[in-house]
Formats: sequence, C-alpha cells, structure tokens
Amino acid sequence: MSSAPSTVEPSSSAAAGCEPDPRADARPLAVAVMGPTAAGKTDFAADWAEALGTDVISVDSALVYRRLDIGSAKPDAATLARAPHRLIDVRDPHEPYSAADFARDARAAMRELAAQGRVPLLVGGTGLYFSALLDGLSDLPESDPATRAALQAELAERGLPALHAELQRIDPVAGSRIKPGDTQRTLRALEVFRLSGVPISAWQAKGRAGAERLPFRVLKLVLAPADRAVLHERIARRFQGMLDAGFLDEVRALKADSRLHADLPSMRAVGYRQAWQHLDGVIDHATFVEQGIAATRHLAKRQLTWLRGERDARWFDPRASRRALDAAMRDFLGPCA
Repeated sequence: MSSAPSTVEPSSSAAAGCEPDPRADARPLAVAVMGPTAAGKTDFAADWAEALGTDVISVDSALVYRRLDIGSAKPDAATLARAPHRLIDVRDPHEPYSAADFARDARAAMRELAAQGRVPLLVGGTGLYFSALLDGLSDLPESDPATRAALQAELAERGLPALHAELQRIDPVAGSRIKPGDTQRTLRALEVFRLSGVPISAWQAKGRAGAERLPFRVLKLVLAPADRAVLHERIARRFQGMLDAGFLDEVRALKADSRLHADLPSMRAVGYRQAWQHLDGVIDHATFVEQGIAATRHLAKRQLTWLRGERDARWFDPRASRRALDAAMRDFLGPCA
C-alpha cells in the first residue's frame, strides 16, 4: 500500500471508459512508471490502476516467469485483486522470452485496454523492455534452432571464454559491450553473425528509424528515492523479507526441475543466481545474503544510469513527492483522472 493512497480518488469515468478531450496529438494515452528495483513502483501503480479501473502491464524480465515468485517480488494476491497485472507468468523458467516478444505482447495488451477506453499503466524497471516497446528494436534475424543448437554444443565443448573471444574477433564493438560472462548475449551475437554474415553491432547501428511508431502518447514517470541510502535500506529489508517468506525453498524447488540450469536467463535473475550458488555449496549463507543484496544494489545502479538517459522522463521521490506525482498523473490524464 502506498504512503498516501487517499490522494487517489476513484474516477467516475473508470467503469464506463474514459475519453480524453481532443488534442493536437490524438493518440490514446498511456503511462510508463519506471524506476529502480524496490523504489515503490508497484504500490503507486496499484493505487492508480484501482482508481482508474485499468490494468498494469508489467515491464519486468523476471516477472514473466512462472514459479519465480518470492525472489522476483511478484505482486501478491491482494495486489493483483485490486490491480490486475498483465505479462506476468507468461513463460516457464526454461522457456525463452525476448525483448521483441515483450514488445509484441505489450502492444497487444495496450491496444486492448485502449479499445476499452482504459489507460494502460506500464510498470517496471527492465530498460531493454521499455526501449523495445517505446522506441522499437533493430530488425535482427530471427533465432534459428539448428544454429542455436550448434552454438550450445560448442559452448559445452569449447567453453564460454572461447566463444566470447570469437565474438571479439568478428565483432569488436559487440565483444567489448557484452560481458565475458554473459552467455545469452554472446550466443545471440554469434548466432546473428552466422545467420546473416553481418555483425550484430552493424544491425543495431542501423538504428530504429524503420521501427513502427508506438501509437500512444506516453507519460514517463521515474520513481526513485532522492536519498540513495533510503533505496539501499529498502533493498536490504526486502531481501530479508524474501528470505523469511521462503525464497531458498523456492529456489530448491526450481533446482529440482531437470530442465533448469544456472545459465538460463531466468536463473541469472538477481538473487536467484546467488541462491543457486549457495545451494550448490559454492558460497555460505552469510555470503549469499551479502552478495544477493549487493547484486540488487548494482542492478538498481544500472537501472538509474539507464533512466538518466531516458528522454522526457519526469523524476519523483515516491514518498516525499507523492502529491506532486499524483498531480502529474491528473494533469496528463485530464478527464480520465
């Protein structure tokens, strides 16, 4: 629950749908609630989703996976009851889900809500997902099962360092940008080159000029505590709460699934990677907790770095500036609010 839920009053237009006054830009409205992990995005969005009678569209690369509940801070049943969420639990943990998949699914959900006269609320902290949806992606070759299988076999035989070294030779730009330990992106970059003969960095350099324009007018709100220490304290408290709620038992159950392994994107999510290492006996419990909290802080730092480059975004401290935040929503939504 937010710190000031009384500032959001249910709209009389929520049940019947809401049509904004004609404006120069006639596109339907949407709101993107962005921010680092543990900043309070879900509470704020749930208040507004309930008030507007609309749905939240999750923009989170961990929430898409079923059975990643505690460690991903997936909204609980009470939150989902008052603020239905879309694009959570759409894949099993062993199944791929790309930024392009997300952009396609999110656009479909946005169109459906807009057709019902409802305002989509995009909520999350995965910058790549937001970029794919709001700005479009380069038109990369689609994944090829045979090529991917061959790369997986090479990974098992040669190891990731050798494959990353190959990437650095054929595509120095991507090789310097993709971290040596990033299996997924290394394999994808090699796959694109083998399929097309063109480095992935060259595909990406084409930019998004040909991308389909998102047919919505979007208010971008960044929720981030002004004091970084406050965010760090929230991260530590939430991680401890996950442990108390049975996070390690959740990961034990995931490890028992023979389809899962530590290099899958789902299992590399913050917290899950460290829990997997702890349960494998690589690190002790105290180190697991320390590294899990540190990794979450590093994630928040990366998210904030990306957000600072996001054009037209308005920044608010979700607690200290809640009234101003609500006012920004009302000003943008007009009669919808």
